[in-house]
Amino acid sequence: MYEAERKRKIMEILNETLRVDVQSLNQWLGVSESTIRRDLKELEEANLLKRTHGGAILPQNVNFEPTFLEKEISRGEAKKAIAAKAAELVREGDVILLDSGTTMLYLAKELKRFRKLTVVTNAIPVAQELHAFDGIELIVIGGSLRKGIWSLVGPFAEQILGMIHVDTAFVGTNAIHPEAGLSTPNVDEASIKRKMIASAKKTVLLADSSKIGEVNLVKYAALSEIDTFVTDDEASEDGLKELAAKGLKIEAVVCRGSN
Repeated sequence: MYEAERKRKIMEILNETLRVDVQSLNQWLGVSESTIRRDLKELEEANLLKRTHGGAILPQNVNFEPTFLEKEISRGEAKKAIAAKAAELVREGDVILLDSGTTMLYLAKELKRFRKLTVVTNAIPVAQELHAFDGIELIVIGGSLRKGIWSLVGPFAEQILGMIHVDTAFVGTNAIHPEAGLSTPNVDEASIKRKMIASAKKTVLLADSSKIGEVNLVKYAALSEIDTFVTDDEASEDGLKELAAKGLKIEAVVCRGSN
Protein backbone atom coordinates (compact mmCIF):
# COMPACT_ATOMS: atom_id res chain seq x y z
CA MET A 1 0.00 0.00 0.00
CA TYR A 2 1.44 3.37 -1.05
CA GLU A 3 1.91 6.13 1.54
CA ALA A 4 -0.85 8.39 0.20
CA GLU A 5 -3.32 5.51 0.05
CA ARG A 6 -2.33 4.41 3.57
CA LYS A 7 -2.87 7.88 5.01
CA ARG A 8 -6.20 8.21 3.23
CA LYS A 9 -7.26 4.89 4.74
CA ILE A 10 -6.19 6.03 8.22
CA MET A 11 -8.36 9.14 7.89
CA GLU A 12 -11.30 7.09 6.62
CA ILE A 13 -11.07 4.80 9.65
CA LEU A 14 -10.66 7.75 12.01
CA ASN A 15 -13.63 9.63 10.63
CA GLU A 16 -15.73 6.50 11.08
CA THR A 17 -14.54 5.43 14.55
CA LEU A 18 -13.45 8.86 16.00
CA ARG A 19 -10.46 7.14 17.71
CA VAL A 20 -7.77 4.80 16.39
CA ASP A 21 -4.84 3.03 18.00
CA VAL A 22 -1.52 1.99 16.51
CA GLN A 23 -2.00 -1.74 17.15
CA SER A 24 -5.37 -1.83 15.36
CA LEU A 25 -4.00 0.14 12.42
CA ASN A 26 -1.09 -2.29 12.30
CA GLN A 27 -3.54 -5.18 11.87
CA TRP A 28 -5.80 -3.38 9.40
CA LEU A 29 -3.09 -1.94 7.17
CA GLY A 30 -0.41 -4.63 7.44
CA VAL A 31 2.50 -2.24 7.96
CA SER A 32 4.88 -1.76 10.87
CA GLU A 33 3.93 0.24 13.97
CA SER A 34 6.86 2.59 13.32
CA THR A 35 5.44 3.35 9.87
CA ILE A 36 2.01 4.02 11.35
CA ARG A 37 3.46 6.32 13.99
CA ARG A 38 5.30 8.25 11.29
CA ASP A 39 2.07 8.54 9.28
CA LEU A 40 0.18 9.78 12.36
CA LYS A 41 2.90 12.34 13.07
CA GLU A 42 2.73 13.69 9.52
CA LEU A 43 -1.08 13.75 9.56
CA GLU A 44 -0.97 15.66 12.83
CA GLU A 45 1.46 18.18 11.33
CA ALA A 46 -1.13 18.68 8.59
CA ASN A 47 -3.79 19.34 11.30
CA LEU A 48 -5.83 16.35 10.17
CA LEU A 49 -5.69 14.51 13.51
CA LYS A 50 -4.35 14.76 17.04
CA ARG A 51 -2.07 12.06 18.38
CA THR A 52 -2.83 10.49 21.75
CA HIS A 53 -1.01 7.89 23.88
CA GLY A 54 -0.94 4.90 21.52
CA GLY A 55 -3.14 6.30 18.79
CA ALA A 56 -5.00 9.32 17.47
CA ILE A 57 -8.29 11.21 17.56
CA LEU A 58 -9.86 13.78 15.31
CA PRO A 59 -8.71 17.35 16.08
CA GLN A 60 -10.30 18.47 19.34
CA ASN A 61 -13.49 20.47 19.12
CA VAL A 62 -15.51 22.23 21.78
CA ASN A 63 -17.53 19.16 22.77
CA PHE A 64 -14.77 16.54 22.80
CA GLU A 65 -14.03 14.92 26.15
CA PRO A 66 -11.44 12.17 26.70
CA THR A 67 -12.32 9.20 28.89
CA PHE A 68 -10.93 8.81 32.41
CA LEU A 69 -8.49 6.16 31.14
CA GLU A 70 -7.18 8.46 28.41
CA LYS A 71 -6.74 11.24 30.98
CA GLU A 72 -5.00 8.85 33.36
CA ILE A 73 -2.22 8.02 30.90
CA SER A 74 -1.74 11.62 29.78
CA ARG A 75 0.69 14.07 31.45
CA GLY A 76 1.01 11.96 34.58
CA GLU A 77 4.09 13.67 36.04
CA ALA A 78 2.56 17.12 35.67
CA LYS A 79 -0.64 15.99 37.38
CA LYS A 80 1.27 14.42 40.26
CA ALA A 81 3.21 17.65 40.82
CA ILE A 82 0.01 19.71 40.72
CA ALA A 83 -1.65 17.35 43.21
CA ALA A 84 1.31 17.52 45.60
CA LYS A 85 1.14 21.32 45.57
CA ALA A 86 -2.62 21.26 46.10
CA ALA A 87 -2.21 19.03 49.16
CA GLU A 88 -0.10 21.76 50.76
CA LEU A 89 -3.24 23.92 50.80
CA VAL A 90 -5.11 21.40 52.98
CA ARG A 91 -5.04 21.57 56.79
CA GLU A 92 -5.92 18.96 59.41
CA GLY A 93 -9.62 19.15 60.24
CA ASP A 94 -10.61 20.73 56.91
CA VAL A 95 -13.76 19.86 55.02
CA ILE A 96 -12.81 19.72 51.36
CA LEU A 97 -14.48 18.83 48.09
CA LEU A 98 -12.78 16.92 45.29
CA ASP A 99 -14.11 17.14 41.75
CA SER A 100 -13.76 14.25 39.30
CA GLY A 101 -10.71 13.73 37.09
CA THR A 102 -7.30 12.11 37.20
CA THR A 103 -5.55 15.05 38.87
CA MET A 104 -8.09 14.72 41.70
CA LEU A 105 -7.20 11.05 42.01
CA TYR A 106 -3.54 12.00 42.47
CA LEU A 107 -4.64 14.53 45.10
CA ALA A 108 -6.62 11.82 46.89
CA LYS A 109 -3.44 9.74 47.14
CA GLU A 110 -1.70 12.73 48.76
CA LEU A 111 -4.47 13.06 51.37
CA LYS A 112 -3.82 9.66 52.96
CA ARG A 113 -1.27 11.17 55.33
CA PHE A 114 -3.92 13.30 57.09
CA ARG A 115 -5.31 12.12 60.42
CA LYS A 116 -8.53 14.16 60.41
CA LEU A 117 -10.16 15.25 57.20
CA THR A 118 -13.63 15.28 55.66
CA VAL A 119 -13.69 14.72 51.90
CA VAL A 120 -16.78 15.25 49.78
CA THR A 121 -16.59 13.93 46.21
CA ASN A 122 -18.63 13.01 43.16
CA ALA A 123 -15.80 10.89 41.75
CA ILE A 124 -15.95 7.10 42.01
CA PRO A 125 -12.13 6.64 41.67
CA VAL A 126 -11.53 9.15 44.49
CA ALA A 127 -14.00 7.32 46.72
CA GLN A 128 -12.32 4.00 45.97
CA GLU A 129 -8.93 5.49 46.82
CA LEU A 130 -9.98 6.94 50.20
CA HIS A 131 -12.70 4.64 51.55
CA ALA A 132 -10.42 2.51 53.77
CA PHE A 133 -8.64 5.31 55.65
CA ASP A 134 -9.79 5.91 59.22
CA GLY A 135 -8.59 9.51 59.34
CA ILE A 136 -10.79 10.50 56.42
CA GLU A 137 -14.55 10.90 56.70
CA LEU A 138 -15.78 10.29 53.18
CA ILE A 139 -19.01 11.72 51.77
CA VAL A 140 -19.91 10.50 48.29
CA ILE A 141 -22.74 12.44 46.72
CA GLY A 142 -25.35 10.46 44.78
CA GLY A 143 -26.36 11.05 41.20
CA SER A 144 -26.24 9.70 37.67
CA LEU A 145 -23.00 7.99 36.70
CA ARG A 146 -21.15 9.25 33.64
CA LYS A 147 -19.67 6.00 32.37
CA GLY A 148 -16.09 6.30 31.17
CA ILE A 149 -15.70 9.55 33.12
CA TRP A 150 -16.76 7.98 36.46
CA SER A 151 -18.34 11.12 37.91
CA LEU A 152 -21.77 11.47 39.54
CA VAL A 153 -23.87 14.31 38.14
CA GLY A 154 -27.46 15.41 37.70
CA PRO A 155 -30.28 16.81 39.91
CA PHE A 156 -29.72 14.44 42.86
CA ALA A 157 -26.02 15.28 43.03
CA GLU A 158 -26.74 19.00 42.77
CA GLN A 159 -29.38 18.82 45.50
CA ILE A 160 -26.90 17.25 47.92
CA LEU A 161 -24.24 19.83 47.09
CA GLY A 162 -26.78 22.55 47.77
CA MET A 163 -26.92 21.38 51.40
CA ILE A 164 -23.15 21.21 51.91
CA HIS A 165 -20.60 23.88 52.91
CA VAL A 166 -16.89 23.14 52.55
CA ASP A 167 -13.69 24.98 53.34
CA THR A 168 -12.08 24.39 49.95
CA ALA A 169 -13.34 22.99 46.65
CA PHE A 170 -10.67 21.50 44.41
CA VAL A 171 -12.11 21.71 40.91
CA GLY A 172 -10.79 20.54 37.55
CA THR A 173 -11.43 21.85 34.07
CA ASN A 174 -11.15 20.85 30.43
CA ALA A 175 -10.35 24.40 29.38
CA ILE A 176 -9.27 27.75 30.84
CA HIS A 177 -9.20 30.93 28.79
CA PRO A 178 -8.51 34.55 29.82
CA GLU A 179 -11.75 35.76 28.21
CA ALA A 180 -13.98 32.67 28.11
CA GLY A 181 -13.20 31.54 31.67
CA LEU A 182 -13.57 27.88 32.62
CA SER A 183 -15.43 25.48 30.36
CA THR A 184 -16.17 21.80 29.82
CA PRO A 185 -17.77 19.77 26.99
CA ASN A 186 -20.67 18.38 29.07
CA VAL A 187 -23.71 20.32 30.32
CA ASP A 188 -24.23 18.13 33.41
CA GLU A 189 -20.56 18.38 34.32
CA ALA A 190 -20.68 22.16 34.01
CA SER A 191 -23.73 22.32 36.25
CA ILE A 192 -22.20 20.19 39.03
CA LYS A 193 -18.99 22.26 38.95
CA ARG A 194 -21.03 25.45 39.45
CA LYS A 195 -22.59 23.89 42.55
CA MET A 196 -19.18 22.85 43.86
CA ILE A 197 -17.85 26.39 43.56
CA ALA A 198 -20.97 27.80 45.23
CA SER A 199 -20.58 25.41 48.18
CA ALA A 200 -17.02 26.48 49.03
CA LYS A 201 -15.40 29.30 50.99
CA LYS A 202 -12.44 28.97 48.66
CA THR A 203 -11.99 27.35 45.23
CA VAL A 204 -8.71 25.97 43.91
CA LEU A 205 -8.49 25.07 40.24
CA LEU A 206 -6.21 22.16 39.31
CA ALA A 207 -5.35 21.78 35.63
CA ASP A 208 -2.23 20.95 33.64
CA SER A 209 -0.88 23.49 31.18
CA SER A 210 -2.43 21.81 28.13
CA LYS A 211 -5.81 23.25 29.21
CA ILE A 212 -4.63 26.87 29.05
CA GLY A 213 -6.01 28.88 26.14
CA GLU A 214 -8.63 26.24 25.32
CA VAL A 215 -12.40 26.80 25.13
CA ASN A 216 -15.04 24.08 25.44
CA LEU A 217 -18.78 23.99 24.87
CA VAL A 218 -20.18 25.04 28.27
CA LYS A 219 -18.82 27.82 30.48
CA TYR A 220 -19.23 27.11 34.18
CA ALA A 221 -17.21 29.81 35.93
CA ALA A 222 -15.43 33.11 35.45
CA LEU A 223 -11.80 33.47 36.44
CA SER A 224 -12.90 35.80 39.24
CA GLU A 225 -14.62 32.85 40.97
CA ILE A 226 -11.30 31.02 41.40
CA ASP A 227 -9.00 31.82 44.32
CA THR A 228 -5.91 29.91 43.15
CA PHE A 229 -4.96 28.14 39.93
CA VAL A 230 -2.36 25.37 40.28
CA THR A 231 -0.75 24.24 37.02
CA ASP A 232 2.62 22.97 35.79
CA ASP A 233 5.70 24.82 34.60
CA GLU A 234 5.26 23.81 30.98
CA ALA A 235 2.66 26.53 30.58
CA SER A 236 3.73 29.30 28.20
CA GLU A 237 4.80 32.55 29.83
CA ASP A 238 2.39 34.53 27.65
CA GLY A 239 -0.51 32.25 28.53
CA LEU A 240 0.12 32.67 32.25
CA LYS A 241 0.54 36.43 31.92
CA GLU A 242 -2.85 36.74 30.20
CA LEU A 243 -4.51 34.82 33.02
CA ALA A 244 -2.66 36.74 35.73
CA ALA A 245 -3.70 40.02 34.10
CA LYS A 246 -7.29 39.03 34.88
CA GLY A 247 -6.42 38.89 38.58
CA LEU A 248 -5.99 35.12 38.83
CA LYS A 249 -3.48 33.90 41.42
CA ILE A 250 -1.32 31.23 39.78
CA GLU A 251 0.97 28.57 41.25
CA ALA A 252 3.10 26.95 38.51
CA VAL A 253 4.84 23.87 39.90
CA VAL A 254 7.94 22.16 38.57
CA CYS A 255 7.38 18.69 37.13
CA ARG A 256 9.86 16.10 35.92
CA GLY A 257 8.23 15.89 32.52
CA SER A 258 4.95 14.66 31.07
CA ASN A 259 3.74 11.39 29.58
